Amino acid sequence: MVDPTRSERRARRRPQAGQAQTLGADRALAYRQLVNPFTPLRVFSDDQVEEMHQAALGVLERLGMRVLLPEARARYRAAGAQVDEASGIVRLDRGLVMEALAKAPGVVDLVARAPDRSIRIGGGHVVFLPVAGPPHVSDSDRGKRPGTLADYCDLARLCQSFDVLHLVGAMVEAQDVAPPFRHLEVTEATLRLTDKVPFVWARGSAQVADCFEMIRVVHGLDEESFRRQVFCYTVVNTNSPLQLDRPMAQGIIDFALAGQLVVVTPFTLAGAMAPITIPGALTQAHAEALAGIALAQITRAGAPVVYGSFTSNVDMRSGAPAFGTPEYVKAAFGAGQLARRIGLPWRSSGACASNAPDAQAAYETEMSLWGALMGGCNMLIHGAGWLEGGLTASLEKFILDIEMLQMLAELFRPVPFSEDELALDDMAEVGPGGHYFAAGHTMQRYQDAFYTPLVSDWRNFGQWTEAGSRTATERANAIWKTTLAEFMPPAMDVGRAEALADFVARRKVEGGAPPAS
Repeated sequence: MVDPTRSERRARRRPQAGQAQTLGADRALAYRQLVNPFTPLRVFSDDQVEEMHQAALGVLERLGMRVLLPEARARYRAAGAQVDEASGIVRLDRGLVMEALAKAPGVVDLVARAPDRSIRIGGGHVVFLPVAGPPHVSDSDRGKRPGTLADYCDLARLCQSFDVLHLVGAMVEAQDVAPPFRHLEVTEATLRLTDKVPFVWARGSAQVADCFEMIRVVHGLDEESFRRQVFCYTVVNTNSPLQLDRPMAQGIIDFALAGQLVVVTPFTLAGAMAPITIPGALTQAHAEALAGIALAQITRAGAPVVYGSFTSNVDMRSGAPAFGTPEYVKAAFGAGQLARRIGLPWRSSGACASNAPDAQAAYETEMSLWGALMGGCNMLIHGAGWLEGGLTASLEKFILDIEMLQMLAELFRPVPFSEDELALDDMAEVGPGGHYFAAGHTMQRYQDAFYTPLVSDWRNFGQWTEAGSRTATERANAIWKTTLAEFMPPAMDVGRAEALADFVARRKVEGGAPPAS
């Protein structure tokens, strides 16, 4: 394999607006719109899936969810749920839940600032997202450190630079910005540095309202037009077991009222926050997801939602979360089956527990990816950069993960099949005992026929040594640096850019907005 030049890699990472990524005249890499062609793998029978679904409905009827936000309890009560105000427990009749689920759309279209960045979630469509939410960032040069706004901006630049990432994530916490202003700084950076669909933290109605206004400004929309389409998304985690806290419940309500996407994700670790068995953990997580999705539909019928799952196990020797384990993969397959049972798009994750971008990080992440993608997920969060159980965003692992995602995107491409592809004339040309390196059939295709790696070095040991013998992590270090050095932000209308800056400046003078507690 010929090692691609830097310019060839750059062309693949950042095609011109409106152009498809290509490695040859006849080979378009449709990384911006991925469809998974494979039948999802199953770990449970249909009868077992139905038993877990009915058991989860029974949990909501008998045990209920503790809901800490009074407004959410009031909405549940108005829809017919039984609410105990003293304990905050909300019990949901299964008929109420199923009626709510029937209103949720099975496919969601998200509108990006650049039209060719708009994406679909649901059916066979798949979108990849970067790491989200870690407090720390790391790289080989500077080590591990608290995340800053500058770190967030660098990760946003990397996210924009690779078409195999489809949405922007909450890639690291900008801890050097005071909480009342952090949402303003981060959202402004996202909108200036990327033209992909942004993430918005659900940290209180005031902060969400600011972010919605910033997105409306860059799209040139009024409030009614904004509510008619989906321009951003958030992730709401239940507080397992069986509890929905104030900011998360408020986030479901705020996003549902605005018609923006909510990914309702119970974060359940078997043996810690959920039963230690996979069926038990999935049943509890299913109940929690159903309760959150029901609140969205009670608030606004047809509100866009994604069924989220993040079920793994803990290391029973230490209590630490474990990812990429066989149990994690089985739980992912099962969660996908439950999502398809209720007809909603499904979110999963690419995760690992390793503390460094090493072999453990690679194989745990790949196991996680197989569980998610072969299980049929529509939305893969933490697809690039996740390290240390989600506590750190690694720049080297970001690049290593991009290569894995590109390989999976290649796997989704159909295998061409024709009389010419059978290569019978080529076999006759070469004959017994020959070789295909110089055959006409090979020469016509050698630049286009195979995936060109971003990080992997497929030379033999001698060539690798002569070329400087860099490891994959060392090559990834060089690639993220080159990518950042060559980055050019996407164009934005001058008037909208000025309006965005004016809004942020005004809100800072006004004191910003404190996060919800």
